[in-house]
Amino acid sequence: MAQAPPSAAVLILHGGRETGLKPPPPGLLNLPAVRMRPFARSLARATRDARGDDGGRVLVRSTRYTHRGWNGAREDPLHDVVRALDALQDETEGIPVVLLGHSMGGRAALRAAGHPLVTGVVGLAPWCPQGDPVTQLAGRDTVLIHSSRDRVTSPQASRSLTTRARQAGARTCFITIQDSDHAMLRRAPSWHRLATTLVTGLLGLTPLPADVAKALALPMDAEDTEDTDGTLDLDRLRAAAKAAGAAEPDASGAATAARA
Repeated sequence: MAQAPPSAAVLILHGGRETGLKPPPPGLLNLPAVRMRPFARSLARATRDARGDDGGRVLVRSTRYTHRGWNGAREDPLHDVVRALDALQDETEGIPVVLLGHSMGGRAALRAAGHPLVTGVVGLAPWCPQGDPVTQLAGRDTVLIHSSRDRVTSPQASRSLTTRARQAGARTCFITIQDSDHAMLRRAPSWHRLATTLVTGLLGLTPLPADVAKALALPMDAEDTEDTDGTLDLDRLRAAAKAAGAAEPDASGAATAARA
């Protein structure tokens, strides 16, 4: 039987460095890329299960970088992502894409969101320098997740960007994860489950958590306070889901009761 054509895609963008003109090391030596493999496996299984086929209708791909660093005005990873999106557009004649990026990859995802294929961005501990543009996010779903204890990239900067992006016409939400770290190693299953839930939800394959959907529906002029600006806490989301008897995908993509 012929495989169904893809109807959507996820592009996974790993982290990198502020500067670095050498290419990323190969294979297991590229630790930022290795860290994203559990996310790719979780998403591949979840999208397959949601579609009820062998997963071919939702493409899950990782983007290769030509250089390890952002490199200032060169913005090297941004160009790599745009090339990957252009290639996907040529290959599929246009399908909705959600970008999932960590750290530098989160910055590249946010900056590439103006591409016509992109419908949503999920940023994991993204690098959000003050003054980065947000107008390209207008009309896109943008969810940023940050550990409250991140010492590499700023959770405050992520929250600020979600506010600026909403005011520019994006649908935004900011989620904090307590007691974790930039590499997402502490509470790693929580990162994997949440990212999978958000990406499949933004693709319309599974329901979004109610509080996330509510945050994304906030008006552009919502007040900038933690109670009204779409800022959420993962543990409170889990508690609400558990109280409602809801389920969420685990790292294998299977449904499981909400847990920390």
